Parts: sequence; structure tokens; C-alpha cells
Amino acid sequence: MKQLDNKINKIFLSLEFLAPWLIRLGLGIAFALHGLGKFPLPPEGLSNFLGSSLASFVAISELGAGLILIIGGFIKGPVGNLATRFAGGTIAIIMISALSLAHRDWFITTKLFTSEQIFLLLIGLYFLLRGNR
Repeated sequence: MKQLDNKINKIFLSLEFLAPWLIRLGLGIAFALHGLGKFPLPPEGLSNFLGSSLASFVAISELGAGLILIIGGFIKGPVGNLATRFAGGTIAIIMISALSLAHRDWFITTKLFTSEQIFLLLIGLYFLLRGNR
């Protein structure tokens, strides 16, 4: 069993760097597309719920956070690290707000843990806490 484990580890060792990129790209693209889908500004449906100014801010924040998360991964050093943390924090704030405003009845129910929203929040928190490390 140990030999099999060692062989598998050897195979995947050279691909390990892809793991955070898969998560980064998935979340970044998802947020950018969600934000872009709210254009042209102000987003009509969301404006009815939040008002046009806040709805426009949400759309721009989603688009920006997604793009910054992806771009931050390409920037080495403290600037890239801070960009990644900023994007992760922005995503976490957006998702906490969305859950608090639109899905209050989901808290501590199976609906929360079977929805994609909780995973978007958790991955945002991951990048906030980890940055580019």
C-alpha cells in the first residue's frame, strides 16, 4: 500500500501547483460572470430589491473581485498577495450579505449546505486567509 501511495504521490507532485489555480480560476470566473451578467447598470432585478446605486455597486464588486482574484495570482510578492486577499474578502462580504439578505431562512439548515452559495463564501474566506501562499 505504501508503494502505491508513493507512486501516486510522485505522479501528482509535479501537478500540485495546479490545485489552488483550479479553485482560483473557478471562483474568479464565476464571480466575474455573475457581475457581468448584471450589466448594463443598474441591474434591473437587483435594483428593485437593493436600489439602483447599491445594485450597481454589487455588480461592479462581483466583476472586480473575480478579475482581481485571477490577476492577483499572476502577481508575485506582496502586491499579488494583497490583491488576492482583497478579492477573497470582497467575495466573502458579498456572500455573507447575499445569505443575510436573500436567504435568511437557510441558516443552519440543509438548504445552506446543499447550495453553491456556502461554497462561494468558504472559498472566498480561503483566499482571504491564505492569500497567494
